[in-house]
Amino acid sequence: MTSTVDRPTTTAAPQLPLDMDGLTWILFGHAAFQYLNAASELNLFETLRDRELTSDEIRAELGLAQRANDVLLLGCTSLGLLSKSDGRYRLSGVLAELITTDDWQRFKDTVAFEQYVVYEGQLDFTESLRANTNVGLRRVRGSGRDLYHRFAENPHMEQVFYRYMKSWSELANRHLVAELDLSGTTKLLDCGGGDAVNAIELAAANPELHVTVFEIPASKAIAEKKIAEAGLSDRVSVLDGDMFADPFPEGFECVLFAHQFVIWTPEENTALLRKAYDVLPEGGRVVIFNSMSNDEGDGPVMAALDSVYFASIPSEGGMIYPWSTHEKSLRDAGFRSVQRIDCAGWTPHGIIIGTK
Repeated sequence: MTSTVDRPTTTAAPQLPLDMDGLTWILFGHAAFQYLNAASELNLFETLRDRELTSDEIRAELGLAQRANDVLLLGCTSLGLLSKSDGRYRLSGVLAELITTDDWQRFKDTVAFEQYVVYEGQLDFTESLRANTNVGLRRVRGSGRDLYHRFAENPHMEQVFYRYMKSWSELANRHLVAELDLSGTTKLLDCGGGDAVNAIELAAANPELHVTVFEIPASKAIAEKKIAEAGLSDRVSVLDGDMFADPFPEGFECVLFAHQFVIWTPEENTALLRKAYDVLPEGGRVVIFNSMSNDEGDGPVMAALDSVYFASIPSEGGMIYPWSTHEKSLRDAGFRSVQRIDCAGWTPHGIIIGTK
């Protein structure tokens, strides 16, 4: 069996030596995030959109006491979220630009996800490393085997999670739609497709494509509602099932795993790929789409930071794995050729395609 791999030519950016200022940012990183979350929830950034306001004007609009307002502005200005000149505050350049785009709400949904889904469970990161399992899941109420099977008992967390996943997928799936050639493909199986955000985008971009979302029963109603709202019920459907426990349906030319292989162990991922291989026709393709880390193990930073969540909370065995780990899983599952597509953007997403 031979394998061909298209490798991106990009390399990791050189890192400057860590100094005490940089070390301070890491030491108090938890506090830095809380300023970002508070500013997001209090709508500080929206208050300053296209405006420059004094401390008293901001306090009046936010309805904060003097001390609370002083704390908030001290932190946000020190962190560079705001700048101050002649007694007036304004948004930093990156926020002033971001707040004018469609990605602004997606950014805020990501902040909420970090606060209400990720933050508490990361307290157990060290224990998760020692035990090599997701110890932080113990902080999520319920008895389900993983985070996703506990959402029914945590409705607020579930709402925050699905808002985030929709936003995160929208940030990333523009690359999936642009880079994944589905011409000639009429039937695609979206394994673990959540609320169908990727299925909807792919179907909208490919008029001949029919997509089936294969998802646990608890997520089916959410997905079907989103599909109906998009007016795509004739070409996007939901089949409930457990992709580990239940057989994969047949009759598909392409099987998609989007944002899945960061959750499970490489062995579990390989098992899922074997199930896909068994039901695909000769020439059929499997697509892995999620964040990737460098094969050299030196970044990118977002991949490293995101791995704390996957190591601590959702399920046993997750992290932002390097490209080569997924490519080995594809070869071990029997796929004869492997193609790598690097998605340029601020999120470290990539696409790997295996052909039977």
